[in-house]
Amino acid sequence: MREVRWASETGEGIEHLSFDARHGPNGDVIRVESVVVGERYGKSYGLCYAIECDARWRVTWAALRVMGGRTLVLHGDGEGHWRDGEGRALDALDGCIDIDIAATPFTNTLPIRRLGLERGERRPICVVYIAAPELEARPVEQAYVCIEPEREYRYEGIFRDFTANLRVDEDGLVIDYPTLFRRLPPQPR
Repeated sequence: MREVRWASETGEGIEHLSFDARHGPNGDVIRVESVVVGERYGKSYGLCYAIECDARWRVTWAALRVMGGRTLVLHGDGEGHWRDGEGRALDALDGCIDIDIAATPFTNTLPIRRLGLERGERRPICVVYIAAPELEARPVEQAYVCIEPEREYRYEGIFRDFTANLRVDEDGLVIDYPTLFRRLPPQPR
């Protein structure tokens, strides 16, 4: 298990994430648990989230909770179909494999690892975008370009006309997300 922290570059905020890729009886499982203490539009919030992926980095489950507020649970089949926590189909999200939680750089890891892009390759995708602290989910268009395999990728938020080059580590976890997040040094043990 790994633990990493990111600080917000846009205001007060920090994230502490636990990342675990393990072999289970039903195959490989990637599990993440995190807490974000952040600020948006001058209002502070706390967010806890957990995500599970299959061995191909396809999201199969995500649960998010804003302290004192809303909860969102999503179940994905890895083929672009989603259900809510009550088992109801979320047809508006059809075609999305990945999720993008606005409050964290971690969710950039999902398509970076899943797509396996070659140098110079660009891939447009549709993702479930989750605004925080509102926890409203909607499909949006994004794209990723491999600048240097397993080292640097360009994120293109097509839906909001935003781009950033993301440096990542050996696990695909973001090291630097210019203007939004920066990785903090590991805590001494």
